Amino acid sequence: MLQWILILLLIAAVASLLGFRGVAGASAGIAKILIFIVLIVMIIALFTGLIIVA
Repeated sequence: MLQWILILLLIAAVASLLGFRGVAGASAGIAKILIFIVLIVMIIALFTGLIIVA
């Protein structure tokens, strides 16, 4: 999932440089949603003990 976030952010950056505002906005929006999903899953995993931080 992190790979998809990086790909979408790269697409957003290139699209914004080329002037495609709609594509850039959509890619950045999807990347934001994926970032929040990853953060929520990480927080749940930390609280349930699936990830042990030493």
